[in-house]
Amino acid sequence: MDWDEPQGAKKTKARDLSVLGVTELKDYIAELQAEIIRAQAEIAKRGDQKNAAEALFRT
Repeated sequence: MDWDEPQGAKKTKARDLSVLGVTELKDYIAELQAEIIRAQAEIAKRGDQKNAAEALFRT
């Protein structure tokens, strides 16, 4: 199993931004930024797990 590419990973569909107002666009940006932070935290967590596993085998 490849941990970098989990099965079932889905790409999000692009939204039609032309129908959104300025406030809605700002809210959408805030949502996307929150999701980016969440994804970055998951990447960091996986890196920590990988480093811990590698440390077990370095002795």
